[in-house]
Amino acid sequence: MPFISRRRFFQFAGSTFATLGFSQSNFLRQAESYGKVLAKSTSRKVALLVGINDYKSQPLRGCLSDVELQRNLLKYRFGFNKEDIHTLTNEQATRENILQAFEEYLIKQAKPDDVVVFHFSGHGSRINDPDPILVSFVDNTGLNGTLVPIDGLLPPGYPQQGGQVKDIMGHTLFLLMASVKSENFTAVLDSCFSGGATRDFRVRSRDGGKNIQVLPAEKAYQEKWLTKLNLKRQDFVKRYRAGVAKGIVLAATDPNQVAADAQLNGFYAGAFTYSLTQYLWQQTSTPETVISYLKQEIPKEYNQTPIFEAKAGSGYEKQPIYFINNPSVAANAVITAVTGNQATLWFGGVDVGDVETGTVFAVVNGSGKVIYQSRQGLEGKGTVQGVVKEGALLRMVGRI
Repeated sequence: MPFISRRRFFQFAGSTFATLGFSQSNFLRQAESYGKVLAKSTSRKVALLVGINDYKSQPLRGCLSDVELQRNLLKYRFGFNKEDIHTLTNEQATRENILQAFEEYLIKQAKPDDVVVFHFSGHGSRINDPDPILVSFVDNTGLNGTLVPIDGLLPPGYPQQGGQVKDIMGHTLFLLMASVKSENFTAVLDSCFSGGATRDFRVRSRDGGKNIQVLPAEKAYQEKWLTKLNLKRQDFVKRYRAGVAKGIVLAATDPNQVAADAQLNGFYAGAFTYSLTQYLWQQTSTPETVISYLKQEIPKEYNQTPIFEAKAGSGYEKQPIYFINNPSVAANAVITAVTGNQATLWFGGVDVGDVETGTVFAVVNGSGKVIYQSRQGLEGKGTVQGVVKEGALLRMVGRI
C-alpha cells in the first residue's frame, strides 16, 4: 500500500482526522530515532476511549460497542491495566469532560516512554472556522473538522438559522496531542463529516456548515494551550500545516467518504473499529499492514477506505501497532468471567457469524476448553471443561 503524501492527506475531507491537521513537529522535544521510542515492557500504557450513541438528534448505535472492542483488545491482547483504560460514554462525553480527561489522563500522567492511545467513536462535523489555517490545503470552504461531544447540539432553527455549537475543533485536538509527552501515541478516529443514511447503516456525521460557529470558550481554550506550549501563532500555523505531531493516526475513511455505523451479526459497531479490532486479535501487525488489510476487508457497500498517517520521516508506519512489540499471543476470544462450570466469553477476534452452538474454544498455552452455548452481541456463554480462568485467551479449534 503506498504511503499517502502529506498534501493528499490534508485534502482528505471525509474522516475526522483529515482536517484536524496535526503537526509533524514535536512541540516538547526533538524526536529520538524510532527504534528508541518503542514501548519498553515496563512502560505504562494509558488510554482514553470515547464513544457516543445517544445524541439528541441523529443518534448512533455502535459507538459503545467500539469502546468495548477497543477496551478488551487493549486489556487482554496488549497488556493495558484496566485502571489505566479510561472511558467516557454517552452523557459522560461532554465537551468539558472530554477535554478534562485528555488533560488528566494523557497529558499529565503519560511519561516520554509510555504508550498512549486516544479513541473517538461518534459524530464528526465541519463548521465555520473564524481563523482558517488549511484553506489552501482543503477546498477553500473555510471550514474546520470537529469532534462532536454529546452536548454538541445544533442551534434552534437550524438550518434556516445559524448559531454556536460545543464542538471540539481540530485546532484544539492538535494542541492537546502536541502536549502529550510521549511519541508512542496512537489515535483511532471512527467518525466522518458527510451526512446521510441507508437502511443497513447510519453515518457518523452531524450537520454543520458556514453558519455554524464554535463557542468563544473553545478559542480561549486554544489560546491557553498556545501559551502553555510557548508557541507563537505563526509557528502554530506552520506546524499545523506540516503533518502529524505524534506517532500514528488511524482514520476511518478516505477523501469525501462516510464512516459506517453498521449492523453486524446481531449487534452494532463501527465498521472500521470492528474490522481493526478483529484483525489485531489475530495478527501481530504494523499500521501500514493493518490499513492495507482493512481496505480489502471492510464491505464495499460502505464505500469506506481507511487510511493512516505517521509522523513524517519517523518510520512509525512500519513499527508494531500501538508501539507495543510484545503483545499477548494471538487469539479469537477471551474469558471475562468464570462461575462454576460456566464461562463468559468476549469474541474479539472471530467472526461471530461463524460461531455455532457446540463450537470448541481451547485455552491458548493450556489444557482447558470452553464449549460455546449462546451469544448476545459479542459476549457469549459456554461450558467449561478442565482448568479455565478469567483472562485466559482462547482459540477456536472445531465443534463437538
